[in-house]
Amino acid sequence: MSTANDPWGRVDDDGTVYVRTAEGERVIGSWQAGSPDEALAFYRRKFEALDTEVTLLEQRVTTTDLSPAQARAGIERLRAAVTDAHAVGDLGQLQARLEALSGKVDHRQEEVRAARDHARAEARDIKERIVAEAEHIAAAATHWKNSGERLRQLLEEWKTAPRADRAVEAALWKRLSAARNAFNKRRKAYFADLEEERGTARSRKEKLVVEAEGLATSTDWTATAAAFRELMRQWKAAGRAARPDEDALWTRFKTAQDTFFAARAEVFSAKDAALREHAAVKSQLLEEAGKALPGTARRARRGGPAGVPGRREPPGRGPPRGAGKHHDRRVKGRAGVGGAARVPPREPAAPRARRPPGRRATCPRARRRSPAPAGARARRRGFASG
Repeated sequence: MSTANDPWGRVDDDGTVYVRTAEGERVIGSWQAGSPDEALAFYRRKFEALDTEVTLLEQRVTTTDLSPAQARAGIERLRAAVTDAHAVGDLGQLQARLEALSGKVDHRQEEVRAARDHARAEARDIKERIVAEAEHIAAAATHWKNSGERLRQLLEEWKTAPRADRAVEAALWKRLSAARNAFNKRRKAYFADLEEERGTARSRKEKLVVEAEGLATSTDWTATAAAFRELMRQWKAAGRAARPDEDALWTRFKTAQDTFFAARAEVFSAKDAALREHAAVKSQLLEEAGKALPGTARRARRGGPAGVPGRREPPGRGPPRGAGKHHDRRVKGRAGVGGAARVPPREPAAPRARRPPGRRATCPRARRRSPAPAGARARRRGFASG
């Protein structure tokens, strides 16, 4: 039993099945269950299955993002299957298709490698920028809240950034971790120093508050006001405590200050009111004195000022500062006020007679200015030379 109807295989008389390849015929099996045509049909279906697998792999390589490694693994598996295939068909054509597909995979692998290298370079640049900014923040930043938030954002950017080479990734991560640790140490040291400064300021201001509360009831207005000014200067120079302590201490300090200055203002207001009353009384006296003019000295000595009867009691202190000068000018402008009548102007003095020529001056000052005789000058010179 033999047939030669299929160009890619045949069945021998003893049921041996052969496949024809470029290298020659190769035994692929033995068929004893039926006719040779049934045997060839059976082995053709095996070839069609291999052809379908090759076609599917070609489609995956061409139309999908199948990795080159997976594609190469599929090609090697199908190449081995085609080489030892127990099928009747154009196995050489399947081998050629697999070789062409292998070339495509190699080209695809080169593209993937170039894209991967480019992506890793970009990832390295991104992460180097992240690390450089983190190191700058760790070395020079003083806005702790904003800088800490920015470091957290940089960490999230690092996590979402593409991965670089493993060695580069490890080195950059080490630098980023060191920058974060340096920033945290610097921030802790700053707040430790700040807490110490605030504690010192709180102690100093507590002493100032106690001193201010002790001065709140003082009645030595001038000295205490100067003391409060000095306390305020020391308060400003003491620095700031923590906000709750600062607010509480300032409330106590301000209360003591307001208590003292309110009491002083009340006393000064009472004094000003009394001085205004005295000024009104003196103004009335001046008016009455002006109406009583002209008067005599005897009436002025017997009665009140300017001869005003019944005004013997003193009216009290006058108004402060420049108000007294105003009253003095009014008094001086009225003749007779103060117990004396208007004084007439003095007569001009007679001119002095001139000294006759040759007569020495009798006035000591004139004698000092008159020249000494020649003999006297000679004697003085002799005494000086001797």
